[in-house]
Amino acid sequence: MKKILRNQNGVTLIELLVALVISTILIAGIYRTFIGQQKSFTTQQQVVDVQQNIRFAISMMMREIKMAGFGNISMVMPGGLTINGTTYNNIVNPHTPVANALTILSGTNTGSTLTTEGGVSQSQIVVSILTDSQGNQLFDTSNKKYISIGGVESNIITAVDSGTRTLTLTDPLAFKHEVGTPVFTIRALSYQVLVENGIPVLKRDDGEGSQPVADGIETLQFQYLDGNGNVTATPANIRIIRASLTAKTNVQDPDYKEGGGYRRRQIASNIHLRNMGI
Repeated sequence: MKKILRNQNGVTLIELLVALVISTILIAGIYRTFIGQQKSFTTQQQVVDVQQNIRFAISMMMREIKMAGFGNISMVMPGGLTINGTTYNNIVNPHTPVANALTILSGTNTGSTLTTEGGVSQSQIVVSILTDSQGNQLFDTSNKKYISIGGVESNIITAVDSGTRTLTLTDPLAFKHEVGTPVFTIRALSYQVLVENGIPVLKRDDGEGSQPVADGIETLQFQYLDGNGNVTATPANIRIIRASLTAKTNVQDPDYKEGGGYRRRQIASNIHLRNMGI
């Protein structure tokens, strides 16, 4: 029995140390691979978020800006439209309210419609609602006095009768409008980039207050072209707006040496103004 026990040797200290060293190297390698993959995933996720933000922003801008002038605004444009204390003499207003911003005038659907037929030469119309679902006034005689009926003709409200939902207009109607014809409010819509808490944000303002569209939008640039694709500085000649957005990640990547450690994506698109020059 003693001879058998002497022949069953255990693990020596050196063998144990070698095993520990090898295990440590393997674990360190696995951990490093895991950290690398996790960092790569985080970086790619940030880039995906930036791309989604910038695509959503350009899509929304294209949808709204291309409707500049909708509602036959030219009928009330002589003398300018004063909205929220600012007078606009053009449908497209570059660098307004600040440099690199853009403000357009367009009719926006309020959800209100005619409840009685609007006949030629009438100077009053009756609408279905005067307030939206949040109780906000849709029409008034100050900032929301410019309206478009059916997108065909525009006019100015001089009085609002809340009891009968009757709007009195400056000029008599030029066209006949059936019951159910939508009534649009002509508003000034602005896009600009502002910095909030150190983060650049694309803001949209339709007169109801500035609202964020997408964060991480670092720059917003517009180029204005005429119908032949030539750059123009004359607002009345603008037919195409080339919008360019640059977005960046909100978190720096210490391993990314360009651009201060921020990854950026840029997108540009030509917006054709379908209601200009009609």
